[in-house]
Amino acid sequence: MIGAGPNGLVAANHLADAGWSVLVLEAQDEVGGAVKSARDVHPDFVHDTFSAFYPLAEESPTIRSFGLEEHGLTWVHAPAVLGHPLRDGGWGMLHRDREVTAGLFDQAHVGDGEAWLELCAQWDRIGDQMVKALLSPFPPVKNGVGALARLRSVGGLDFVKTMLTPANEVGLSRFGGVGPRLVIAGNAGHADIPLNAPGSGLMGILMSMLGQTVGFPVPQGGAGELAHALRRRFESLGGEIRYAAEAVRIEVTDRRATAVLTADGERFAAGRAVVADIVAPHLYGRLLSPDDLPARTRSAMRSFDLDPSTVKVDWALDGPVPWASAPPFAPGTFHVADSVEQMTQAHGQVSARMVPEAPFMLAGQMTTSDPTRSPAGTESLWAYTHVPQHSVGDAGDGSVRGEWDRDDCERFADRMQARIEALAPGFGSRVLTRRVLGPRELEARDANLIGGAINGGTSQLHQELVFRPVPGMGRAETPVRGLYLGSASAHPGGGVHGAPGMNAARAALAHSRVRRLTGGLLR
Repeated sequence: MIGAGPNGLVAANHLADAGWSVLVLEAQDEVGGAVKSARDVHPDFVHDTFSAFYPLAEESPTIRSFGLEEHGLTWVHAPAVLGHPLRDGGWGMLHRDREVTAGLFDQAHVGDGEAWLELCAQWDRIGDQMVKALLSPFPPVKNGVGALARLRSVGGLDFVKTMLTPANEVGLSRFGGVGPRLVIAGNAGHADIPLNAPGSGLMGILMSMLGQTVGFPVPQGGAGELAHALRRRFESLGGEIRYAAEAVRIEVTDRRATAVLTADGERFAAGRAVVADIVAPHLYGRLLSPDDLPARTRSAMRSFDLDPSTVKVDWALDGPVPWASAPPFAPGTFHVADSVEQMTQAHGQVSARMVPEAPFMLAGQMTTSDPTRSPAGTESLWAYTHVPQHSVGDAGDGSVRGEWDRDDCERFADRMQARIEALAPGFGSRVLTRRVLGPRELEARDANLIGGAINGGTSQLHQELVFRPVPGMGRAETPVRGLYLGSASAHPGGGVHGAPGMNAARAALAHSRVRRLTGGLLR
């Protein structure tokens, strides 16, 4: 197993459950990949270095099946799932209790509460099958049939149309107020699909409905506790992890992966399989020799699209965020955008390779979510936003060049902080310390995050399903026998749900059974 990120740890656990001897090679000095936490911003504060909230992990049948609570994991929740503050003092609010959410929407616009509960009821009838289909290997035959069987009960083609409607439009036909539209469009913004493109509406509804069913939970004590629970379970099964063991080459003999070589010169033979929790450009461009790949794969990888870069800011605050207008319930996650239209504009500027003038921001109040993260009365806070992989200009005041050196990062962080200050006057005076992680810093901490791309490749439709990572390779299998892609570059993509790792492990097990039944004739 190459890589001890969440997908790698999921694959390792599943293979160990099947009785395999599994060795995990991890380049860093601890497990987790982009699921880590530390006290490196301020010694009294725990900050999640990368990801923070995990509704897909809580909903994932794979991760639930591991019983991680028995290995030290505790999920905790903020009083409210999500808030979207507006300059007029209003809030779009997603409470974990759908009746509370509906009541808040109805206060702002009569009828929106009933419409929200109707959407929730539709999701109750079909949502579990949709999530299982999403997380299954492609094509998702069993769960796809299950979803189709329930389609008529949720409105048939009208429901399909809603799922295909862009996020910036999906709420217009259902809701009269701005709150539900802000919630859905903001949740769509967790991916890199433009809000005026098909696929964004499905993402927005999926994340919003997860907020109503499982909430946006966080691991008590920090994001790293999720990774460490996976590690502890794996080690309890006899699995081994080697740290500071950077894989630099996969050895291929007779078109089969036979060994992994590390940077310090060690060679580890693979008796059955190699599973790579490695972003596709690194797997196909570094770890494998071009001679070991078909020409069509080498050609297709040249058009592989990364998702946008990321800038993330962490703050240690000596008090709570001083909102100009207090939210009705304290949210764990909050989004920053003046309107759905402004949100769409910010996404559009990133798509046009411009540094956004007024970035759409996703943010987390971690002490609000988990009081163990910092001293009482303080707040461990972060916010991130997308920027172009390769900028051609600054849609703002021209001060950010898109080089993402320290000067660029700090100037852009000032722009992000000013967005919060406009909603919470005095915010800056509560900052004890601030850390800015630009694209370079994110990649330095996790090599899978090329240029700060956090989802293993774009989530847009042209690189999903059978097109992920390249056309015709929508499964974990690779052109090299015995080698399986188990990272977010594989279907179904980014998010901490373990599906790429589980799909790769299942493929390895299935192929091993076939080889055993055929006496090794199918090499």
